[in-house]
Amino acid sequence: MLEVSSDARRSAGNRDPAPPLDFQSHLCALEGRGLLLRVDRPINKDTELHPLVRWQFQGGLKEDQRRAFLFTNVTDSSGRRYDVPVAVGALAASPQIYAVGMGRPVEEIEAAWVHAIASPMPPVLVGAPACQAVVITGKDLRGPGAGLARLPVPISTPGFDAAPYLTATLCITRDPDTGIQNMGTYRAALKATDRLGVRMSSRVGGAGGYLHWQKHNRRGEPIWMKWQWRARLPALRFGWRKL
Repeated sequence: MLEVSSDARRSAGNRDPAPPLDFQSHLCALEGRGLLLRVDRPINKDTELHPLVRWQFQGGLKEDQRRAFLFTNVTDSSGRRYDVPVAVGALAASPQIYAVGMGRPVEEIEAAWVHAIASPMPPVLVGAPACQAVVITGKDLRGPGAGLARLPVPISTPGFDAAPYLTATLCITRDPDTGIQNMGTYRAALKATDRLGVRMSSRVGGAGGYLHWQKHNRRGEPIWMKWQWRARLPALRFGWRKL
C-alpha cells in the first residue's frame, strides 16, 4: 500500500524523468510530484469511488489540476472493508501523470511511442515473477469472500453498470489452429468469485481473443483462458478458466 517514507517520496519527486519499474514506484513518483491525492477515510467502492474521481473531469478543473487518487480505506455497500487499496486515474488523468509513467516529458511522448512500436524489446522469460507471488486456483477460488470477491472491484457508473467491472483484465488465449497466443486487456464484468464476463467484441471483427473463441466455438470445444488482474504489487493471478 505504497509503504514509502516521506523522504523517499520527496526524492522521487525531484529525480530526473525515468520510467518507473513497477506500479508502486509509479505511485511514489506521482506523490512526490504532487500528482496523487490520498483518501484515507472510508469510501464505498459501489457508490462513491469512481464518481468522486469523475468530478475532476466534469467539474471544470483544468488538465494540470487533475490528480491520481489512492483510496486506502475501501468499503462496499454491505459494510465490508477491504485490505487492498484502489488507485484511480494514476495512468492518464492528465498529460503530466502520463509523462511520469512514460519517463519522458510531455512533448516527447509521441516520439517515444513511435520509437517503441518500431523497435520492440525482445521478451524475457522470468521463472518467478513478483506479480505471481500470490496464486489462487481451483476450489480456492470459490465460496463467500474467496477468489475475485477478495478484490475491491469498483462499480464504474453506479445505477447504470450491471456489475462491478475490471477495466484492464489481462487475458491470454491460444489460437487452436496455429498455437499462437494472444494477450489482450478487456473489460470484464464480475459475475462470481471464479467467473468474469469478458468483452472481447467491442471493435469491428472482434479482438484477438474473440477470434480465438470463434474458432473454438466452431469446433464445439471450450476455450481455456488465462487471466490476471493487477490489484496491487504483488498481484493476484487466477489460473485457467474454461469458457
